[in-house]
Amino acid sequence: MTPQASTVRLTLGYSPCPNDTFIFYALVHGRIDTEGMSFDEVLLDVETLNRKALDAELDITKVSFHAFGVLRDTYRLLRSGGAMGRGCGPLVVAKEKARMDELRGRRIAIPGRLTTAFLLLQLYDPSLAGDVIVMPFDRIMDAVREGAADAGLIIHESRFTYPDYGLFEIMDLGKWWEDETGFPIPLGCIAAKKSLGMDTVRTVDMLLRKSVEYAFAHREETREYIKTHSQEMEDEVIEQHINLYVNDYSLDPGRDGMAAVEELLKRAGERGIIPGGGNASVR
Repeated sequence: MTPQASTVRLTLGYSPCPNDTFIFYALVHGRIDTEGMSFDEVLLDVETLNRKALDAELDITKVSFHAFGVLRDTYRLLRSGGAMGRGCGPLVVAKEKARMDELRGRRIAIPGRLTTAFLLLQLYDPSLAGDVIVMPFDRIMDAVREGAADAGLIIHESRFTYPDYGLFEIMDLGKWWEDETGFPIPLGCIAAKKSLGMDTVRTVDMLLRKSVEYAFAHREETREYIKTHSQEMEDEVIEQHINLYVNDYSLDPGRDGMAAVEELLKRAGERGIIPGGGNASVR
């Protein structure tokens, strides 16, 4: 009697945002062959996932590219499942129209110190990073509207809904990055513990790509799962969110995507924001 191969159980962290639940739907619902692997999903906001990754708590996890720059000794970058693109970067918003230099010394609400949004703010103008207030991304617009912060650095679906809060766009940091470098903006990625070994990491990467491909081919099937975790979000906003953050780069970043990651890490290292100086290695 041939013994059955034991199932490899891995912890998998991702956010409840529509782009992530869309991407991981097939993987966690058995819609694809998982090659003998089983995933225990942990749904948390990306900054909490960033912090958990610092403590190596999760085997596979979504993290900001900013956080990945700090985690390169422990985690390996996967090619599939990430968030990257054009016209999808973080925005700086406020109750009144202003220039960015007028925000120096003012209180800016940010969604986390390890988010790529905060990294871009520091790369644009380090003097703006001195008086920041860290809070969950979904509380930032209220904080700005109510005067608890003078400006806010917003991400995710907030870029579609900030006018509803009576706020004005001060700057699109994603557009600044694209104009500055010519590259797409690398926002978030999937990272796997190096201690898992290359065979496991390669298999997970392959499964992620299949999960994204399944979601593209079965969009309607993913909707209930997405809505379960986005109950307060309008259907139109959910669709805008997925269309903006899930694209061909989510299947594979390609040459320009990897060049964008290397440029981001190089600039962050040269500024001393992440360790390693100008070393842009992602391995």
